[in-house]
Amino acid sequence: MYQRYVKRLLDIILSLAAIILLSPLFLVLAVLVRRRLGSPVLFHQKRPGRYGKVFELTKFRSMSDARDKEGNLLPDDERLTGFGKKLRSTSLDELPELFNILKGDMSIVGPRPLRVRYLPWYTDEEMHRHDVRPGLTGLAQINGRNAIGWEDRFRYDLEYVRHVSFLTDLKIIGGTIGPVFHHSGISFGEDQTVTDFDVYRKEQGMQPRYDRLPEEYRNEQ
Repeated sequence: MYQRYVKRLLDIILSLAAIILLSPLFLVLAVLVRRRLGSPVLFHQKRPGRYGKVFELTKFRSMSDARDKEGNLLPDDERLTGFGKKLRSTSLDELPELFNILKGDMSIVGPRPLRVRYLPWYTDEEMHRHDVRPGLTGLAQINGRNAIGWEDRFRYDLEYVRHVSFLTDLKIIGGTIGPVFHHSGISFGEDQTVTDFDVYRKEQGMQPRYDRLPEEYRNEQ
């Protein structure tokens, strides 16, 4: 009952209330991002959601468009300014994901949405992390965030999927506050732990399942 009906209703109510209450903060952050990092203010990236369906995740931009002499973008760590690091360490860059929650692409609590290119590299069991909507925060985020390894992260994700309940969500929301305010478990590379997940699994000798990718992404492999 909770997972099928109540959870989505609470997502709508809470995300809409948060958007309204935080609208002045949205405006201030948009102005700061525009002045310090340029435009566009928002960053969009495709991510797999529930059942692996791809949606467009929205964040505040946290990197500049700095380029080398040939006009190529510099590596991510060179384009991530002090201001961008502050946005990420406080999770303020993720506030626009409230609109993803309102639309139904995400939930307040659930496994974090990762890269589309990671889909072929999950085990069959790990694919079950997509049985629920991805979340703004989750069990892995209150147990180390990006500082934990991939195996532990997915273990927490699957534990959540198996035990979705109102009480579990309430505990995770409460447990999110501490790591965010103490800036713990942060790594500045996008969704990084030790290394990119696809690279990690290649090093393990795993064979990818490219049939899991949406058709439009298969030609890129």
